[in-house]
Amino acid sequence: MYCKHCGTALPDDTRFCTGCGNQIGEAADSRPTARGGRVGYSERIHDPAFARYLKHTNRWSALFSVILAIAAIIGFYIYGETSHEMENPQALFIGLGIGGMFFLIALYTIISRKASKTWDGEVIDKTVKDKTRRYDTGKNDSSIDYYTEYAVIVRDERGKKHRMTAEDDRTVFDYFQVGDRVRHHAGLNSYEKYDKSHDSIIFCNACATLCQISDDACWRCKCPLLK
Repeated sequence: MYCKHCGTALPDDTRFCTGCGNQIGEAADSRPTARGGRVGYSERIHDPAFARYLKHTNRWSALFSVILAIAAIIGFYIYGETSHEMENPQALFIGLGIGGMFFLIALYTIISRKASKTWDGEVIDKTVKDKTRRYDTGKNDSSIDYYTEYAVIVRDERGKKHRMTAEDDRTVFDYFQVGDRVRHHAGLNSYEKYDKSHDSIIFCNACATLCQISDDACWRCKCPLLK
């Protein structure tokens, strides 16, 4: 028999699917699901691994911001004590300001991640643009960097548009097609496709690492792949 959720072939006496973890019973089918069984949003999003990933990510964000803040405060204090261009407490106040900025950025990121909601959307457009940026190389000189921006535009249920962009890398651009139904899961930074039946690759919805569709879990963060 086959799991109706993911299409995995199972022995007749199996109680839980080895592919997606769903309970097998009346939910089992004698045939694979349509087009390889990778159609639909995965129930594996409820795996405890995702909650652990978000907890660890928030913890590291807070720790990293504290380290940067302390480094800025100490660095500017030392600069004020040793430099003839700026003295303390002026240098110390600048360090406190920069350190506070690092902390506020991390706090905003954590709060935004926790306030994020799950929503469904659709890919409505894809764009390719050749762009330039200017770098200041010092000594009144500058250089120009040429790059290509690949963008995928998603519209959510409320009509709000969201952009996925990459520079000189069209992997995500090629993975999504206009008309694809997608789901954004709360707290995570990537989108799950509704129909993955024709895909040979898949992105981890936790850390966005590129994986093979045959993989069961992300090789980097070990979270289950939503397929």
